[in-house]
Amino acid sequence: MKTKLLLAVALIALASTASAQVKPEDAIKWRQSGYAFMAWNMARIKTSVEGTYNKEEVIKAANAIQAIANSGMGALYLPGTDTGTGWEKTRAKPEIWTDKEKIGKAAMAFNKEANEMAKVAATGDTAAAKDQFGKLAATCKGCHDDFKIKQ
Repeated sequence: MKTKLLLAVALIALASTASAQVKPEDAIKWRQSGYAFMAWNMARIKTSVEGTYNKEEVIKAANAIQAIANSGMGALYLPGTDTGTGWEKTRAKPEIWTDKEKIGKAAMAFNKEANEMAKVAATGDTAAAKDQFGKLAATCKGCHDDFKIKQ
């Protein structure tokens, strides 16, 4: 028991040290990469629900989005990443760091709908997948409207 506790404490310390050593430009790159990967998977689902439905493609894309939604990407909004460049200049609005309640609600809504999208995709029900995709996409749009600088 004592060994397990010591191991857990050591792992937490290593994780804290690792996140403290992340360069702001790396955090921005990883954030941007995660969102680009999600966008690709959203496009895969959209193509399927608006065209010829492909259950396997929707399942794969929904599972990828769910994984990102549950990955803790919020940890990449580190101090010092409010400005700067990753793959491109960050487009996160300052409110993402200051309006914790609103961003928390947006993140929870996205997470809920992403998890539900994965469940619905597994059923193969085209109409339900299309409906759930609309709910998921609405959470993306809401966050973009409130927290992303338009180009």
